[in-house]
Amino acid sequence: MSGQSLLVPGEITPIRSVPGNIRRPEYVGKPAPAPYTGPEIQDADTVERMRIAGRIAARAMEEAAKHIAPGVTTDELDRVAHDFMVDHGAYPSTLGYRGFPKSLCSSLNEVICHGIPDSTVLRDGDIVNLDVTAYINGVHGDNNATYLCGDVDEESRLLVERTREALSRAIKAVRPGRQINVIGRVIESYAKRFGYGVVRDFTGHGINSSFHSGLIVPHYDSPHATTVMQPGMTFTIEPMLTLGTHEHDMWDDGWTVVTKDRKRTAQFEHTLVVTETGSEILTLP
Repeated sequence: MSGQSLLVPGEITPIRSVPGNIRRPEYVGKPAPAPYTGPEIQDADTVERMRIAGRIAARAMEEAAKHIAPGVTTDELDRVAHDFMVDHGAYPSTLGYRGFPKSLCSSLNEVICHGIPDSTVLRDGDIVNLDVTAYINGVHGDNNATYLCGDVDEESRLLVERTREALSRAIKAVRPGRQINVIGRVIESYAKRFGYGVVRDFTGHGINSSFHSGLIVPHYDSPHATTVMQPGMTFTIEPMLTLGTHEHDMWDDGWTVVTKDRKRTAQFEHTLVVTETGSEILTLP
C-alpha cells in the first residue's frame, strides 16, 4: 500500500451561498431533519422527479471528478459540484444537513465517509471518494464514487475496482419479494474473497423527499434486515470496503470517519428504485 502520511484536518472556507429562488430541504437551518413519516414505496411522479435529481447529482459528481489531480484542494472540488448543482436549479443536499458545512463529502484514503472539503491538497497516489446529493422538485438523488489521483499503487487500485464491482453485484441482486439482507449478503461474500473488511456502522438508506427516510440497507449479511423489497421502493446501496478492519474512529469535527487501523477504504453508491423485475438506477448522468 502507499506509504503516504495520514490525513490531518485542513482549513474550512466559508459556507457557499445558494440563490434564494432555489428550494431548500426542510432541515436547512435546523439542528436535525424532521422524522420522515411517509411511505417507502413511491409513486411514478416521485420516481420521475428523483430521476431528475439523480441525474443532476451524477453530473455534478462527474464535473468535480474532472478536476481531481495532484495539487488541487478538496475545497475546489466542492466548489465545482456546488456551482453545477446551483446552476441547474438544485440545492446541494449535504449543505446544512445536521450542520454539515459543504456541498459534497470528500473522503480520501483512510477516510471511510463524510470527509469535509477543506484546504487539503490532493497528492499523487491518493484515492478520492466524492459523495454528491442533489435536491430539486422536493426530492433527493444521492451517489458517490471513488477516483484515482495520479499514479495509484496496485493494492489501492484493486480495492477501488472491486468496490465498484461489489456495488454492481448488489444492484443485480435487487428483486421484488427478496429481503433487503440479500444486498449485504452479496457484498460481504464478494469482499471476503479478497480479505476486505465491510463497514457495518454506515449503511445505505431509504431516500425520497427525505434525505434519509429511516429504511436501513446494510452492506453485510444482517439477520435484522428483513424488509421485503417491493416495486416503487427507493433507496441507496453504498458499500464501503477496507483493506483492513471494518472498525472506525471519528475526528473531532464530528463528521470525518476513518478506519481504526488507518488502512485505505473505498466506496461507491447509487440511488435505486425497485421495479417489477429488478431495479433501475436513478443516479445516471
